[in-house]
Amino acid sequence: MTAFEAYLIVLVAILAYIVAIAALRRAGRIGPDRSLTLFGPALMLKTQKGNALLDRIGRYRKLWSALGDLGLILAGVAMVGVLVVLGLDAIIARQIPASAAPQPAEALGIPGINPIIPLGYGLVALIVGIVLHELMHGVIARSQNIGVKSVGILWLVIPIGAFVEQDEASMLGARRRIRGRVAAAGILGNFALAVLFFALLAAITSTSLVPNADGVGIAYVVPGFPADNASLAVGDIVTSVNGTSVSNSRALLDTLSKTSANETVPLSYFSEAQGRTVSTTTRLAPLSSYTHVRTDAPKGFLGVSPTFLTPSELKGELVNPFASPYGALPGGTYWIVLPLAGLEPVQGTTAGFFHVSGPLAALGPSDFWILSNLLYWLAWMDLLLGISNALPLVPLDGGLLFRDFAASAAARLRKGWNAARLERFSSRAVAASSAAVILLLAWQFIAPHL
Repeated sequence: MTAFEAYLIVLVAILAYIVAIAALRRAGRIGPDRSLTLFGPALMLKTQKGNALLDRIGRYRKLWSALGDLGLILAGVAMVGVLVVLGLDAIIARQIPASAAPQPAEALGIPGINPIIPLGYGLVALIVGIVLHELMHGVIARSQNIGVKSVGILWLVIPIGAFVEQDEASMLGARRRIRGRVAAAGILGNFALAVLFFALLAAITSTSLVPNADGVGIAYVVPGFPADNASLAVGDIVTSVNGTSVSNSRALLDTLSKTSANETVPLSYFSEAQGRTVSTTTRLAPLSSYTHVRTDAPKGFLGVSPTFLTPSELKGELVNPFASPYGALPGGTYWIVLPLAGLEPVQGTTAGFFHVSGPLAALGPSDFWILSNLLYWLAWMDLLLGISNALPLVPLDGGLLFRDFAASAAARLRKGWNAARLERFSSRAVAASSAAVILLLAWQFIAPHL
């Protein structure tokens, strides 16, 4: 499918959605007292049938109160963390050239629009994340005796999830801590799901995924150069060069840096096509023949580009990124940015670096990777939803939390302020934080062009 065809399908879907909404409104089927209600451009399908389920689950008040308090802590940590990251990004943004500036679509966590989030996996993960997010709001709301008017599904061209409509009067009349528990419930739910799906992905990867060899995966072979002449191909794994084992990209580059132009060196690699390790020799070319830099003439050149992570490193990232040989923080960061490196979803050449063993081998490689990729995106999208909802930005959960945080802090520091003055202060505080967040987000896209 071409880009034009994809945009055409999206346009037709949007037009059909608009026509359907207009027809329902003319027929009187949409309204505030109807089961169908508009929430901005989105269509809400409301019902009271789910309220009894929320009551049954939420009757364990002590358990949900404790989890609500945990959610408050997690939301506070996430809020501070994401603001620190946005601040650092704002500093770095001035150093990024305009040609490398992020695109506006990258600011939206919408599958198919954000270029790094695949439509299929991303859409399923988004729906699951939103449904549990809203379910947690409803369960903890009922456990705290906060009324729930209705539950339902939210539609915007495609179904994007569920919602729980809380009773505003009981929310506003509740103590701040209770409101905070309800507001943080969705963030807690998303983080819990992220941990669950992360653990499931780690379990199936550790027990079923086996790299074809311990070496460096090949992402590109320069035509007409030594690697190509030695029949090395994309998807193969280089295991040793000139008698030295190469278990990562740095080792490969260091080994090649010690060779000379026109030197004949032993080369071992796992051939995906042949399904075995091949040992051969090849005569290295002068690096200058590729770079066209005269000073590179004495240096040997093999003619390959390694993958961002070796097959073993990629498996390690999917099993436990915090045990990465590069350190816990880089390992965790690598896990998050796998899509930016083209390593998620795992498919094509990257999938060919591995074979599947154990009980899940019965699925076959294709179905295994569908399951693995789905678990990754379920974890990734839930992490994104949890972090983004912690932003102190109206109308996100973090906005309500920040408003009550500000009111609570003011009440302790300004003993003489009455309720009305506290309300004015907290409203101004959350308005200021919302403006600051929007500015920080926009700055990442504007600063490189200044």
